[in-house]
Amino acid sequence: VPVKHWLHAFRLRTLTLAVSSIIVGSALAYRFAVLEPTACGFKWIVLVLSLLTAILLQILSNLANDLGDHQHGTDNQDRVGPQRAVQSGAITPAQMKRAMIICGLMAFLSGCALITAALGLTLQTLLFLLLGLAAIGAAVKYTFGKNPYGYAGLGDISVFLFFGILGVCGTFFLHAQTLDKLVVLPSVGIGLLSVGVLNLNNMRDIENDRSSGKRTIPVRIGAERASIYHSRLIIGGIAAIIASTVENYDHPVQWIIVPPLGLILAHWYRETKIRKPQDLDPELKRLAMSTFLTALLFSLGLILA
Repeated sequence: VPVKHWLHAFRLRTLTLAVSSIIVGSALAYRFAVLEPTACGFKWIVLVLSLLTAILLQILSNLANDLGDHQHGTDNQDRVGPQRAVQSGAITPAQMKRAMIICGLMAFLSGCALITAALGLTLQTLLFLLLGLAAIGAAVKYTFGKNPYGYAGLGDISVFLFFGILGVCGTFFLHAQTLDKLVVLPSVGIGLLSVGVLNLNNMRDIENDRSSGKRTIPVRIGAERASIYHSRLIIGGIAAIIASTVENYDHPVQWIIVPPLGLILAHWYRETKIRKPQDLDPELKRLAMSTFLTALLFSLGLILA
């Protein structure tokens, strides 16, 4: 299979979202180390291995999603978004399964290296190993296999937990080996904005998902209410990031988050005006990139402050 088909299946544009929580959790650990010099602080090895593990998990999820939606008949000629690799015939189901196994093993090994480097061999290591296995399971079971949770409308909860709460707080803990209240608001903010990206994707695919039996939140509540839900996710995410900045304010440089938050607000305004689901597709890239820029500049502000 040509490399370009695998790169297409990896869906590289989604990787920015996967690493956002890692960047924010690491920056918070750096700030915590400055505020509490006697505490465990930021470690480069944790940052590098966390990024690698998050990227591998996201690729695994994308591959499983490609194969799962093909198996359940969701990827068909009526699909609004870009054509998938298995759907187009560029990659066979057998090849995709092999790639999933390889990627899953790589994510597991990377996760084991991360946990051991951060915590050594302790009881906490076992807990994080179980969380890692849960993350691999969540990546695969979103749309793949029997009774995938994405088809029951539970994808939003999973994204909020793994891209927000567990992503930010877990990364912070691996650095600092403790938790602190300063991680709460950023983890909620990144989590809500990440759910916003998923909701936008599901709003775009609402008609095809409904006909394929994929009961996402927009399918369950309808397009109009899904748009209201989207507004609450976006406003809630922005509010949590701003509240965190105010709560931990030290220097004007921390307000470099304003431009990307402005981009997210502009996206929200455009979304409220869109009436055709297919017109939401460009907004997916914009919201994902704006969320990544928010995470990046929020983290940079913490470090520079």
